[in-house]
Amino acid sequence: MRAAGKRSAGLLLFRHTDHGLEVLLGHMGGPFFARKDAGAWTVPKGEYEPDEPAWEAARREFLEELGLPPPDGEAVPLGEVRQAGGKVVTVWAIEADLDPATVEPGTFRMEWPPRSGQLQEFPELDRVAWFGLARAGELIVRAQATFLDRLAEHST
Repeated sequence: MRAAGKRSAGLLLFRHTDHGLEVLLGHMGGPFFARKDAGAWTVPKGEYEPDEPAWEAARREFLEELGLPPPDGEAVPLGEVRQAGGKVVTVWAIEADLDPATVEPGTFRMEWPPRSGQLQEFPELDRVAWFGLARAGELIVRAQATFLDRLAEHST
């Protein structure tokens, strides 16, 4: 199933630590990603309709995905990438600190197991954590690694 024409927007939080630049990523919830690590972490983001401004969608989705209001601060535009499935993702970076223990993720419902007729509820993101850029690059959805590179360029 291709995501042609679908668009997502999100916010990538970053902070400067004694160990260097760190970013906040979320591990995708649900049964498909339960046993995956590499390629299963993402910028907190979500889909939006063409009539909604991407910036507003990014802020709304942050609240929906993490259960916390998006932080204030200078928004650094990191542009767009097209993921393997065709979805175009737009991201802004904001310098902020957030305690992952305070996250209360939104949920989604899907039929699970497949063709069982049973609907189950899963968290949008089942874990949220801070990572240095090198580790984040190993874990994040491949196309989204471009956002890490762009953030690193901005932060130098």
